[in-house]
Amino acid sequence: MAINKVFADCDSAVADIFDGAVIMIGGFGSWGGLPTNLIVALAKQGAGDLTVIANQGGVGFELSKKIKPGGYQDIGELYAKGQVKKFIGSVPALGGMPPTSPIETMHREGKVEIEMVPQGTLAERIRAGAGGLGGFYTPTGVGTPVEIGKEKKVMNGKEYLLELPLTADFALIKAHKADTLGNLVYRGTARCFNPVMAMAAKTTIVEVDELVQPGELDPEVVVTPHLFVSRIVEVPR
Repeated sequence: MAINKVFADCDSAVADIFDGAVIMIGGFGSWGGLPTNLIVALAKQGAGDLTVIANQGGVGFELSKKIKPGGYQDIGELYAKGQVKKFIGSVPALGGMPPTSPIETMHREGKVEIEMVPQGTLAERIRAGAGGLGGFYTPTGVGTPVEIGKEKKVMNGKEYLLELPLTADFALIKAHKADTLGNLVYRGTARCFNPVMAMAAKTTIVEVDELVQPGELDPEVVVTPHLFVSRIVEVPR
């Protein structure tokens, strides 16, 4: 019997996210490819003590007004509500633009731990987690604070760091279209981290601009197959 993956709204789709969960959140920076509605639903749901894996830590609503007229909501909502204990990613915040972003404030108060990961390494660590690999060696970060606490190996006269895989309990991602089975199509550069995160989580929740019936998507443009998708919410643009 087919599994019904379509949820009526974002609130019901994130209802079972539990305290202490590891959450991957797609998107690259600001609103492009960001599952904004799922983030807002999670902020309202209130799960705490979360570990968030994302490219950027978000700027929060007040600071976002300096970036986009009228502002927008992003991962900063979760920090503003004190729901996150640790951030793993490449760009915690956009510094130098007052007001201070929520993650900066929380980190300075000692309430959020930050693990900095070079952007390419972040993508590869997630991909390693998705593929069930034990990790990989990379020269990126050698001789910088990134190497602290990591195994180092010399191969062919060059130093490499061992980077371990990343997986998550839940992934919140954004796609342009989905069919009801869960096959996903992305839009331009909004694809970013979404496809690899979809494969690295136990439960992948996706918000889409448009939901169609099986057979309506060109299989040649499907990037994420339905196997990796657990829940779908249609949120028209």
